[in-house]
Amino acid sequence: MVKPMSELNKTPSPEEVAARIAEAARRANAEAEVRRAAEVPLKLPPEKGGPKGPEPTRYGDWERKGIISDF
Repeated sequence: MVKPMSELNKTPSPEEVAARIAEAARRANAEAEVRRAAEVPLKLPPEKGGPKGPEPTRYGDWERKGIISDF
């Protein structure tokens, strides 16, 4: 059935918009959960000669002994 032109030009209410966003979020979360369940973790050997302690690039900059430098 074809909708009348008055219904096509109707602006949705904030409640309708919120309901559509919530439904899209539920679908996205369900899809992500399926992807996470199917994911196989990588079995990588430990790094040799790497930095001791936390990863020095964990904040997007290189941090060494408290001094930060940008690349």
